[in-house]
This record gives sequence, C-alpha cells and structure tokens, in this order.
Amino acid sequence: MCIWLSVSALDKKSALPLVHKHGPCSQLHRDKTNIPTDAKILLLDEARVKSIHSKLAKINPGSTNVKQTDSTTLPAVDGIVVGAANYVVTIGLGTPKKDLSLIFDTASDITWTQCQPCSGYCYEQKDPIFSPSESSSYQNLPCQGRLCSLLDSVTGNPQPCAQSSCVYRVGYADNSFSIGFFAIDFITLTPNNVSYIFFGCGQDNQGDFYGAAGLLGLGRKQLSFPSQFEIEYNKFFSYCLPSTASSTGFLTFGDGGVSQSVKFIPLSTKYQGTSFYGLNITGISVGGQKLPISESVFTTAGALIDSGTVIARLPATAYDALRFEFRKQMSQYPMAEPLIMLDTCYDFSRNST
Repeated sequence: MCIWLSVSALDKKSALPLVHKHGPCSQLHRDKTNIPTDAKILLLDEARVKSIHSKLAKINPGSTNVKQTDSTTLPAVDGIVVGAANYVVTIGLGTPKKDLSLIFDTASDITWTQCQPCSGYCYEQKDPIFSPSESSSYQNLPCQGRLCSLLDSVTGNPQPCAQSSCVYRVGYADNSFSIGFFAIDFITLTPNNVSYIFFGCGQDNQGDFYGAAGLLGLGRKQLSFPSQFEIEYNKFFSYCLPSTASSTGFLTFGDGGVSQSVKFIPLSTKYQGTSFYGLNITGISVGGQKLPISESVFTTAGALIDSGTVIARLPATAYDALRFEFRKQMSQYPMAEPLIMLDTCYDFSRNST
C-alpha cells in the first residue's frame, strides 16, 4: 500500500513526488525479484563512498582532507558509483511528453535517459524507452557550440562528434556508463511547469540502474539541472525523503513556500568547484550529552551531503566517541551480530515497543 502526500503538500509549480524505488509507490516496484538485500545495499553504499573519496583525492591529490583508501585504485572516470540509488522522481520529456522515472543524484551533473533506437545497448527499464523521433521538440546539439564545449569541463572527458552532432559520455566507477547524443527538448515537472533542458539521449547504456530510465543530475557544476534553471530557481532545491518505503516525499525547485519553521545553515566552501555539496559539523550530542570531540576533527575531514549514500560516515575519532556513548546509554538492551560495517546493532525481538 502506498501513502501519498496530500495534494496541498505538493501544490507548488516545481514540486515532484519523491519515492523509494523499491516501495509500492514506485513504478519500479513491479519487479520484486530485483529488490536487493540489506547486505547488498550496504555493500553498494560502501562502493559509492569509496568512489567519492577517490574522486575527491583526484581533484585535490595533495589534500589531507580526504582519507586515502584502496578506493584510489578505482577507474579514473568522471562519475562515481551509483550505489543503492534508492530514490526516484518522475518527469515528463518531449512533445507530447513521455513520463520517465529517473534516479536523482546530488553528486552527478549530467541528466540523461536511454533513447531509441538503442544503437549500442539499452538495459531493461520499466518505462517505455524515450523515442526522439516521436517528439516534435527534440533536437541534437551541434558539435561546434558552447554547450558541447562545456561537456568537456563538466565530465573531464573530451567529447567526440557523430555526424556533426555533439556526443556525451559519462562513466561511473562501477563500470556502468551512458553514451549518446547531447540534446535539447522540453521537460515537464508539473502540468504548469514546462521548460527546455539539455540532456543526454543515451544510445549505449550499461549498468545496474534498477529499472530506472536514467539519472537526474543535481550537482553543482554547469549543465546540472540546478545550473540550467538558475534563472527560474536561483539554484535552490530541497528534498524530503519518504519516512518509509511505502510513503512519498518530494523534490522541490525554488525557494518559494518554505515553512517558517525551517532552519538554514550555510553550505561549506570546501567543495566549491566540484559536483558535491557540503556542510560544517561542529559537534555531536547523544541523549543531550555533548561528546568530547575536537571541532578540528570535523573541519579537517569536511562533510558531504549526498542523496545516494545510505549510511552516514564519520571520521574514526568521532565515530569511536559516538559508539562508546551510544552503547553506554543503550546498555540495558541486548546487542545483536554486526552487519557489514554496522558494528552496533541491537536485538529488540523481546521488546513489545
């Protein structure tokens, strides 16, 4: 059963319902055999985190802010591991519009979807694959143009041409990729919100995207969705994740209609020039008890906000202090076996509440 947000909660011209891709609210939920186990999700999550560390180390190889791990042996590609990719939104593309379920990712910049005729390869997706020939507003972008040149700087790869059309290539650290034409067409967020978008129309796509039609890039670089719609939304966007897999959240563009109870903090300047968003952590409390952790532990490492990462990570010093205090305050409950990197688990099978 799916519990949808009330109409009033989404009564904004730029708000999209946000769903868990394996929950009953998602079109992708039809294939229940493809739902990964908790252990698989954690392993995918670990791979994504390692690839983020790897990318940051390549951007600033002399930095001591990024933990050096075996992730630095990952392929030198522009994208990171897609990971568990738990949340999707539905947008309309083309004229007439075709609805497509896209993974939304705050660490990626290029928006793309699979396209007919799949001259290379298309993986299986739940929505019908977008057909450019059926959209009266679709156009490939030319090679000789500013937008095609921007692809080089955004992806870090020289972009080739095919029959004078601009070709994009995005690769991810798990060896998945999308290659095709960089194009322009109408995107429909809501019935009253239709605009042009530059996006990748993938002709050769490989990887495990769990039936989604592609990816909505919400990163900080040029050509990301927020950057393309800077005039309309001033690069503002917010999202509320579903509280359960059987409920919906939302992804909203623009700063209108924000509740007065919302509190704001500035983004970190540490990750300017990258695709990533960050914030500054100053301390952690457990049950009202502030932990004895130096603020430099957080400022040296920095902190990323990432829509595609499931488990929050902390520097070892901070995690050790958090684990010690948490276990102390939970000492009346029996512990359970650890799961992958989760080493503080509890058995509540004998508890009624």
